[in-house]
Amino acid sequence: MPQILLVKTSSMGDVIHNLPVIADIRAHYPTASFDWMVEESFAEIPHLHSQVREIIPVAVRRWRKSLFSPNTWGEIRQLNRHLKNTRYDAIIDTQGLLKSAAVATLAHGESFGMNFHSAREPIASLFYQHTFDIPRNQHAVNRNRALAALSLNYQIPESAPDYGLNLVAQRIKLADAFTLPGRYVVFLHGTSRDSKLWPIAHWITLAEQLEKYDLKILLPWSNPAEEGRARAIADNASNAIILPKLRLTPLAAILANAELNIGVDTGLMHLSTALDKPSIAIYTDTDPVYTGVLPSVKNLAVNIGGKAQIPDTRSVLALARTFINKD
Repeated sequence: MPQILLVKTSSMGDVIHNLPVIADIRAHYPTASFDWMVEESFAEIPHLHSQVREIIPVAVRRWRKSLFSPNTWGEIRQLNRHLKNTRYDAIIDTQGLLKSAAVATLAHGESFGMNFHSAREPIASLFYQHTFDIPRNQHAVNRNRALAALSLNYQIPESAPDYGLNLVAQRIKLADAFTLPGRYVVFLHGTSRDSKLWPIAHWITLAEQLEKYDLKILLPWSNPAEEGRARAIADNASNAIILPKLRLTPLAAILANAELNIGVDTGLMHLSTALDKPSIAIYTDTDPVYTGVLPSVKNLAVNIGGKAQIPDTRSVLALARTFINKD
C-alpha cells in the first residue's frame, strides 16, 4: 500500500485546490493511503475528505511570531518525533513555498516538488529530491494535479477535477440549535481584502430579487467587520438571516445543502465548488483565470468579473436564475 504525504499548508483556497490529487492518485494506485500536512487553522478541510488517514497540523504562521519561544521549539520537536514513525513512499509538496518545503523535510521518504522556475518561491525547490517543471499559465488545481502525476509516474489527467467532498452533507450533522430554512442561498460576502468586496447595496438588491423565488438568504460571518456587513444586508432584506458564528465543518454542511452559493473571492467559494454545489464567484480585484472556482464534472460553477471589474446585480441575478431554474 503506497503511503503518500501531501504537503499543502495554506491558505483555504490553496488547500481545497489540492483535494483532487487524491482521486487522481487512487485511480492509478487504488490502495494508496494519504496523510496531509496542513496549517492548523485549515486542518478541517482535509478532514472533510474520507480518504485522508491522518491530518498532521503545523503552525508555521504562529511559530514565526514567537520563533525563540521554548513552546515553539517544543512543538517542532514533537512534530519531528511524530513524523519519525512513518516512512512515506512519496512526499508531495504542491505549495512550493519555503515554509512548506522546510516542514516537508521533517518527514521521511522521497520528496517531490516544483523546480526552480515553477515554484512560487524558487528557493523551495532546493529542498526536494525530485523536481518538475509545472507551467504557471494554468489553473492552480491543474498545477497540483500535474505535479502529483509526474511525481508518481502516471499521465497528467485532462478530466474535470474530483474534489472528493460530494458526500459531506451526508456525513455532517448540523447543530441542533440551528434549523435551516427549506430553500436558501448562501451569500459569502466576506473576504481577506476590502478591494475584493462586492458593494453592500448590490447584495441587498440581489437578496430582494431572490425573494421572488421563495428563497431565504443565509449570511455567515467570522469577524466583527463581516458581522457588521451581514447586519447591514439583513436590516434591508426581509428574507436574509444572519447565521451564528460557525466553524468550518458545520458551515460546509450548510453550503452543501444550499440551492446556490454566491460569494466574492474567498476560500469558502472554492469550498462550495468542491462540495459540488452551484456556485457563482464574484471577482472585483483579482483575475479568476488561474485561481477562480473550477467545477468538477458533476457541478456548475462560474466566475464573473475580474481585476478592476465590478459585476452589476443584473448580471449576477441572470446567472443565479439559470441555476435556480436548471431543473
